[in-house]
Amino acid sequence: MKKDKKKIARIIATWLVTTVMLSVFILDTVVLVLDNRYVSQVTITDEDFSGKYGDDKIHFLNTANSDCMLIESNGHFALVDSGEGNENPRKDPGYKGYRDEVINYIRKVAANEDGNVHLDFTLATHMHYDHAGNFTEIIKCDDFFIDTAYIKQYDSSSTLKLDQKNWGNGEMYKNIIAELNKKHIPINQNLPDEPFTFGDFKIQFINTVTPTEIDEDDENANSVGVKITKGNKTAFLAADFTSGTGLEDYYADSIGDVDLLKIGHHGYFGSSSKDFLKVLKPEIAVCTNQIGKVYPNVKWNITMVAKAPLFSTAHRNGIVATFNDKNEIILTQNIM
Repeated sequence: MKKDKKKIARIIATWLVTTVMLSVFILDTVVLVLDNRYVSQVTITDEDFSGKYGDDKIHFLNTANSDCMLIESNGHFALVDSGEGNENPRKDPGYKGYRDEVINYIRKVAANEDGNVHLDFTLATHMHYDHAGNFTEIIKCDDFFIDTAYIKQYDSSSTLKLDQKNWGNGEMYKNIIAELNKKHIPINQNLPDEPFTFGDFKIQFINTVTPTEIDEDDENANSVGVKITKGNKTAFLAADFTSGTGLEDYYADSIGDVDLLKIGHHGYFGSSSKDFLKVLKPEIAVCTNQIGKVYPNVKWNITMVAKAPLFSTAHRNGIVATFNDKNEIILTQNIM
């Protein structure tokens, strides 16, 4: 009798799990079909680096599921996150990251007539390797000159032990600081929270000081978002903002309406919540990940709540968003 009950319980559990998985698959398929329809309504051409649409741009590099954005405006350049390097502590030895691709792309876009790269600033949004892991190699480049390095103070006492042990956050932070000091690059750990001018853009850092109400045990909670505005067009680079840490709820109203959203945390669980998207109302969403790795609920929220096309940097091999003088955002692709 007991065996029969256990058998029935297993059958019921199997059917329940199968039904849930099938439902998720069907919903995900429906969302992808709808998103493809939204994507097809946006004109996106190949980037030819001619500057025909203007020189106020956000370059979203293809660094798999890591973040690296080069901001360009009227001859000024800045780097927000660095992508992952070639020594990811979570990967097997010999794993090839995106060190060379990132450095070569920056040289291609930002080098002056002397062959040198001048960056007004760099920003490490937080101390996770998939955001800051390549900074040491970038800083080491002899032809790279950086005016200011923005980097929040890293406090290992308020970070998950998993982060410290397996992800090497503290060691990475020390290495970045050491390389900056070697080249006598000014380090600013008191990030400005007021908007400042950068070429034709207005830039504002969000979450320069992590509020006490936020879950500081998660390093993602220390993420610095970047709001970029030209005219009446605005983009928000959400770093690893999630609803789970509380960042989305805390800052949604102060971010306000945006036209382009670099979705938080690569589209993983807890990012791009319905409430967050209802406030921001993005018309375009960019994801630094493969579409297939974006969680179904995130794709659902982007497509069904925001009704925005979702562009993957991995699928498009990188994306450039150009803010032209007609108050439009023009997208181009295949940039590396």
